[in-house]
Amino acid sequence: MKPENNIDTSQMKGNISPEVKLALLNSLAQPGHISHSTGKPFRGFKAEIVSRMQLTEASVLSKAEEPDKLEGRTVFEVIVDEDMFNEVGTMHGGCLAMIIEICSSMPIYILGASTGACGTFGVQQSLNIVFHSPAVLGDKLRIVCTTLTLGSRARSGRCEVWNVTRHRLVASAVYINMVPSESSKL
Repeated sequence: MKPENNIDTSQMKGNISPEVKLALLNSLAQPGHISHSTGKPFRGFKAEIVSRMQLTEASVLSKAEEPDKLEGRTVFEVIVDEDMFNEVGTMHGGCLAMIIEICSSMPIYILGASTGACGTFGVQQSLNIVFHSPAVLGDKLRIVCTTLTLGSRARSGRCEVWNVTRHRLVASAVYINMVPSESSKL
């Protein structure tokens, strides 16, 4: 993903403002940096995977269970490639965990930014994943993330990774995300 300020965000599904869509896309752009060990330009494996992910939807919706409450929802898609494999030729759980971790902060951001609450990404405090079925070379995955709660410091959500190619659930996750304190010395 290499978003620019003149990108046409109207092609992305969802009801959030073009400004929030643009900020979301820009957050995914990973500029390269110089490796400390080699002195050469380096983007890292995260940036390489993210560059192939497509954000297809970003919405703020009424919760089905509690219509007076809102939830953020984002949908990403990615094709499984060889650099995502483990030693047996299926998608590595660590790679999938990284994708879930990246995608899971997005609905939190859009809900906060769209409602005037805390429009920040924060950091993952907890990520619990259940792996249901493997994904193999060429499979198209759809990563659907939604918010559960949005507090001033702690926020939570859920994520499901669906194999569009084989019509099955690959993984599901719940997570807690937090806003570091101003005095945090991370």
